[in-house]
Amino acid sequence: MRRDVFLKSLAVMAAAGTLPLSARAAANLKMMIPANPGGGWDTTGRALGKALIDAKAADTVQYDNKGGAAGIIGLAQFANGSKGDPNSLMMMGAVMLGGIITGKPQVGLDKLTPIARLTSEYNVFVVPAESPFKTMKDVVAQMQKDPGSVKWGGGSRGSTEHICACMLAGKVGVDPKKVNYVAFRGGGEATAAILGNNVSVGGSGYSEFSEYIKSGKLRAIGVTSPKRLPGIDVPTMKELGYDVELGNWRGVYGASDITAAQRGALSNLIAQATQAPAWKEALVKNGWTNAFLLGKPFDDFVDAEFASLRGVMHLSGMV
Repeated sequence: MRRDVFLKSLAVMAAAGTLPLSARAAANLKMMIPANPGGGWDTTGRALGKALIDAKAADTVQYDNKGGAAGIIGLAQFANGSKGDPNSLMMMGAVMLGGIITGKPQVGLDKLTPIARLTSEYNVFVVPAESPFKTMKDVVAQMQKDPGSVKWGGGSRGSTEHICACMLAGKVGVDPKKVNYVAFRGGGEATAAILGNNVSVGGSGYSEFSEYIKSGKLRAIGVTSPKRLPGIDVPTMKELGYDVELGNWRGVYGASDITAAQRGALSNLIAQATQAPAWKEALVKNGWTNAFLLGKPFDDFVDAEFASLRGVMHLSGMV
């Protein structure tokens, strides 16, 4: 069935009250955010929760932050504690896939239920305002001279910013294994470390750095998008001469052992939320690209992303 037809069918069933009672999600939802407060998953998850309430798809949303290991700690807790629960959701994305590839945990996404891809954004690299590095070319020159002296900071090992740092190293003749990368449990910790000059260069989505870039506390020196981001005066890595392009998407999964009807009900709730004014406002405010994808197309996308990331991480010397 075409995705648009599937969505319309779900919406019609919900409006008519013809979804089976067992398929309907409760008015009270639980959301696992496998990261500490302040990061991209946290921001996206809470924006989604607000949109679910705004769309009247849920009365309340209860959040549980459990950061660490690229989301693997939260993934394990969600998988073990939410079996068969049709009212539980978990934020996830490209970073978690990278963590699974590098960490090889006992519990993977294959045990859970894919629901939807929500957003996409590209990594922005920043330095503190007082940094001696004025441009990305300054960073590259120092990295070529002494790779260990450039301390990169961002999310967990295997995150998209980690992958991009290793990709850059490989493109400029530096052994990716010599990249000095410091992993943090969440975006808030990483940002604090960058502001405190505890790392040389930081990477994450623009939304995590925007207020500090605007206030002049951080200086953006490159973005991993194919072209400049609208309204943001930051050169792309390709524009600077470095063939480094990688996006960071985020999505949502349901628990294991839920029925097809229950998956359909959750899909319907998420579809409703993405049409809510609160969600559309969040997209604009955070500079997120709407990347909504539902059903089997999302299943296939995750499979393809696993294969693609494995290839990139292998070439970058990360696995």
